[in-house]
Amino acid sequence: MHPAFSVIFLTTLIGVGQGIFLALFTGQSYSAVELLPTQHSANFYGNGAIIALLFLIGGLIASFFHLGHPERAWRAASQWRTSWLSREVIALPILMGLVFIYGVMHHMGWDSILLTTDKGAKLSLTLIVATLGMLATFALFLCTGMIYACLKFLQEWYSPLTVINYTLYGTASGFLLMTAFANVSAPDLMSFYGIWSMIIIIAVFITRFASLVRNARIKYKSTMQTALGVRHTKIQQKAMGFMGGSVNTRDFFHHTSLMFMRNMKWIFMLLVGPIPFVLLWIGMESQSTSTLLTAFVVMYIGLIAERWFFFAQANHPQNLYYQTV
Repeated sequence: MHPAFSVIFLTTLIGVGQGIFLALFTGQSYSAVELLPTQHSANFYGNGAIIALLFLIGGLIASFFHLGHPERAWRAASQWRTSWLSREVIALPILMGLVFIYGVMHHMGWDSILLTTDKGAKLSLTLIVATLGMLATFALFLCTGMIYACLKFLQEWYSPLTVINYTLYGTASGFLLMTAFANVSAPDLMSFYGIWSMIIIIAVFITRFASLVRNARIKYKSTMQTALGVRHTKIQQKAMGFMGGSVNTRDFFHHTSLMFMRNMKWIFMLLVGPIPFVLLWIGMESQSTSTLLTAFVVMYIGLIAERWFFFAQANHPQNLYYQTV
C-alpha cells in the first residue's frame, strides 16, 4: 500500500494522546489505593489532560487532510453498525470530551470523595470520569486497529497483532512523555512512569518483532494464476494494461526498493525500542528532563517510520495486475 502521511500522523498523534491519558488514569488509580503519593496539585492531572487533548486534536486535524471533501466528514459516522472506521469516528470525540471534562474538573477543583473503604482506598468523582475515559481509550485503540486487522485480503494486517501493536505503541509513547512531564511536575512519580514505560517498550519490541516474523512467513492466497483464472504454471506480466498511471498504480504500492524496505524495518525497530529504552534509563538515573524528552522524540520519529512501514508492507492483491509498468 502507498502510505498516506495524514493517516500516519492521525494514528501516531492520537496514540500518544491515548497513552498520556492512560498514564494519568494509572497514576490516579494507584494513588486512590495509596500505592503512590496522592497528587493534590490540579496542575499535574489538569495539565496532563491538556497535553493529551492537544495530541488528540492534532490527530483529528491530520485526518482532514486525507479527505477529499472534509465538509462531509460527519457522514463517516453513519455506518457505525458495520464499519470500524465509523466507530473510530464516534469513539475519538467521545474520548476528547471525557479528557476535556477530566481536565476541567481538576483545574476548577470540581472533585469530591464519594467513597472511602476501611483500608483507606478512595473513590473520587474525577476517578470515575477517568475510568470512563480509560474505557473510551481502549475502545478507540480497538477501532483504529480493527480498521486494518479486519481486512482479510491484506494478509499482513489480518492478525490480532495489529490491534495489539497499535495499543502498545500508543501506550508506550504516552507513558514515555508522561515520564518527562512527571520529572517536572511530580518528581515522586517519575520513576513510576519510567518503569512502566520500560515494561511497555519491551512488550512493544517483542510483539512487533513477532508480527514481522509472521509477515515474513506469509503464504499469499492470491497468485497470478488465481488473479487471471488461468492454471498455467508459467505466466509473466509484461505491461500494466494501459499507457498512463491511475489510482491503481499510485495508491496501492509504495514505489520503493526492496533494499529501502529492509533498511526501514531495522531503522524503526531501533528507534522505537533499544534507543529510547537506553535514553529513558539514562534520563531516569540523571533525572534529566531533556534526556527524557529526547527519548520521546526519538520514539515518535520511530513511530512515524514504523507506521509508514506498516502501510507499505501490506501487499494488495490488485498489484498482481498493476504493479508492473
